[in-house]
Amino acid sequence: MTTRIGLFGGTFDPVHIGHLRSALEVAEQLELDELRLIPGARPPHRGAPQVSARQRLEMVKLAVENVEYLRVDDIEFRRERPSYTIETLEVLRREMGPHVQLLLMLGWDAFCGLPGWHRWNELLDHCHILVLQRPDADSEPPQELCDLIAARTQPDPQALSGPAGQITYIWQTPLAVSATQIRGLLAAGKSVRYLVPDAVMIYIEKHGLYRATT
Repeated sequence: MTTRIGLFGGTFDPVHIGHLRSALEVAEQLELDELRLIPGARPPHRGAPQVSARQRLEMVKLAVENVEYLRVDDIEFRRERPSYTIETLEVLRREMGPHVQLLLMLGWDAFCGLPGWHRWNELLDHCHILVLQRPDADSEPPQELCDLIAARTQPDPQALSGPAGQITYIWQTPLAVSATQIRGLLAAGKSVRYLVPDAVMIYIEKHGLYRATT
């Protein structure tokens, strides 16, 4: 049997039930050996997160503790420069060897923005791309991405072959939860119970994270 490992990167500022439910659904539906959540230490595509990279990493570790299939990989904390996905994939491929099947999870909006990523056209050399589809997705991919979709799409995610090179899609339970919403609630002194795991909520409260500054 081929080893299948999912990869789910993000700032996780903070990690919430939407992230975790997506990860668990993919791991179970595709019968992955494991799914790694990869917090970005220095995200190059957005402004600096509100809390430190180490605090975001710690919250993700708390969120998946003792959860079957889900693991945390701190690979992007081993570099003292921006965390580019292509470089992370290159390192993981070297570590795992040429035969492990790597599945990079991307939301639809992130997928449509791929042409703006560093060395984006090399991603499929190292992994398959698993696009998380939602009923409310309405953006259209740019033409250069449409060409790639036409050439590399495998309609059935269960039928991905080889260690890398294909694009497939999986439907997701839509959960209207966002890190922006959670940060706003915390800044306003509101509860985020049931939007984040209890262990994450306790960590946020203990360290006074995301509070409004005066």
